[in-house]
Amino acid sequence: MSNRLTEISMLRALRTPSFALLWGGQSCSRLGDYLYEIGLAWWVLEKTGEAGAMATVLIFAFGPTALFSLFGGVAVDRYSRLWIMLIADLVRGATALVMGVLAISGLLEIWHVYILSLVFGIVEAFFHPAYTATVPELVSMDDLPSANSLTSLSIQGGRILGPPLGALMIALGGTASIFLWNGLTFFVAALLLLPLLQNQSIQSIHALRSSPQDNTPGLLDDFREGMRIVLGLPWLWLSILVFALSNATLGGPYSVSLPFLVDEVLGGKVQLLGLLYALFAGGYVLGGIAMGQMKRIPHRGRLMYGGLAIAGLMILLFGLPIGLVGLALAALVNGAMLEVGGLAWTHSLQELVPRDKLGRIASIDNLGSLAFVPIGYGIAGWATELFGPQQVFLVGGGLTVLFALMAWSHPAVRQLN
Repeated sequence: MSNRLTEISMLRALRTPSFALLWGGQSCSRLGDYLYEIGLAWWVLEKTGEAGAMATVLIFAFGPTALFSLFGGVAVDRYSRLWIMLIADLVRGATALVMGVLAISGLLEIWHVYILSLVFGIVEAFFHPAYTATVPELVSMDDLPSANSLTSLSIQGGRILGPPLGALMIALGGTASIFLWNGLTFFVAALLLLPLLQNQSIQSIHALRSSPQDNTPGLLDDFREGMRIVLGLPWLWLSILVFALSNATLGGPYSVSLPFLVDEVLGGKVQLLGLLYALFAGGYVLGGIAMGQMKRIPHRGRLMYGGLAIAGLMILLFGLPIGLVGLALAALVNGAMLEVGGLAWTHSLQELVPRDKLGRIASIDNLGSLAFVPIGYGIAGWATELFGPQQVFLVGGGLTVLFALMAWSHPAVRQLN
């Protein structure tokens, strides 16, 4: 089996059993995430019919992740990353089951969704930096592009399979079962983490983090050290800033306005929404396959911001009358370009940032990624109701292209290789 994985360059990181287990659990939980995404979007649409409610749910989900991200990063550098991921999976699994039980009993209300989304958001602030910092400890440097591509492919696989499968489940039995299945996937992911916790060689990596000594720096000192690293590297702080802005201008149209574009402009049903979600993810898969073949990733600045500019242009096209075929192509290209740029960015963090500081830097990056997303969701919800979804796509895509070109003008970005 290992020889076959060696032959397929993109899969070579799966030769490492510990990464294969971690990746398998994450792949399962991500499928549940995207079942949940379309189930939640359609539940809110049917329950309220308001873009503002959709935006509020997303704000409750992503706002806490931004607020608690720095705490998560410090915790990841001080304590066992494996235990943090295990606890996160168990909490998210229990939260999803509560939502499912409320939905089945007919008691689920929008305020319940706000609160449960808040819990998901807080836990994600700890899980994401823990996963990002754990991967380079499990695989060799040559296998790191493969590991990152596989991680992204598992996410995009969930995005491809989740929406159409979720749409089918909604059509057959409503949204309640989707919430229950989402909870189950988190418990499967937690189960696959247990062998890693029993592996002595992996435990030794985390031993120093498991019990910080009295003379170790405080939480505030850890955070300050992380900020000094970020501010001392222009390519790092500039990229975090640009991605913070572009995630809002891309995420608002995609997450808030797209269901209303399908319903009000295209006259489609949930199946069309699921198809478009899957096409975006299909583009990510194509980009991930291309990047996963590499052992080293060249021209990272060009890949990051060239990809972002093209992705913004594709979002802009969603605001124009280009037909379903045109929208399908735009979705594929958008996903591929975001994946190419995103993997170049992730690999740069994992290779160029010291390992014992990576949790903090990943959390600062995560905070930057989410900082303006709740604002973007709120503006997209307001603008969708006032001006219509097409205008939101035009403005969001245009601003993304502008941000990418501005970042490209900085020498530190052009020289990142």
